[in-house]
Amino acid sequence: MAVDTRDVEGLARIAKALADPIRLRMLDMLSQGRGCCDLPDVCTRGVPGEGTPAGICVCEFQEQFGLGQSRTSYHLRVLREAGLVAEEMRGKWTFYELDREALGRALGLLHELAGE
Repeated sequence: MAVDTRDVEGLARIAKALADPIRLRMLDMLSQGRGCCDLPDVCTRGVPGEGTPAGICVCEFQEQFGLGQSRTSYHLRVLREAGLVAEEMRGKWTFYELDREALGRALGLLHELAGE
């Protein structure tokens, strides 16, 4: 069965997003969740809103990777535009969470393209 052109274009965006080691490491962090790197409890950081955000904040990626805010945001924007992460804003805080379903669909398309 042939893969739809829109699916191929989306997969190309995902492949470009995955072509950077920093973004791959960010996805690894997101796949492990907040417990991956001894991240502080967000409740102690004054994050507004109800409940604890599921994702990881831009500032926490900055601390882990030693990047500036603009560079960190750039990498996360590429992942978001590829559809691999979801964004949750809470005041000045922006949290990112892995979209496991989107990643699963992309892997399924790769299998389909490979004829598996």
